[in-house]
Amino acid sequence: MFAKLVAVSLLTLASGQLLAAECKVTVDSTDQMSYDTKEITIDKSCKTFTVELTHSGSLPKNVMGHNWVLTSAADTQPVATDGMAAGLDKNYLKEGDERVIAHTKVIGAGEKDSVSFDVSKLKAGTDYAFFCSFPGHISMMKGTVVVK
Repeated sequence: MFAKLVAVSLLTLASGQLLAAECKVTVDSTDQMSYDTKEITIDKSCKTFTVELTHSGSLPKNVMGHNWVLTSAADTQPVATDGMAAGLDKNYLKEGDERVIAHTKVIGAGEKDSVSFDVSKLKAGTDYAFFCSFPGHISMMKGTVVVK
């Protein structure tokens, strides 16, 4: 009887962990100006969400650097345009830009960076997008963020 109770308790514990939301994602970037994903789904039960950006290419950040930037879909191009003048030292983002919800730094070959943000900043009914703000990269390096 005791063994059966322990087994049921362990199964209950294990299934509870399977139902827990995944509040982290890894996004890889390459020398071919691409991310390995076009959509990130965030479970609304997550309090914070973490994006880890990796760069599996071989080129340095001043040549083929990438970052991960989260904004509303409507703000992606304006943020990217304003960021071009900021330069690599400022991760191609205008300093203090309130349209940016979260971002990583610009990384190069073999590097990684991560950012965590408060999911409550994402409002229902708003479309969100992620992109790379390195000049010219937004045309190929972008995707959507969905909160479910």
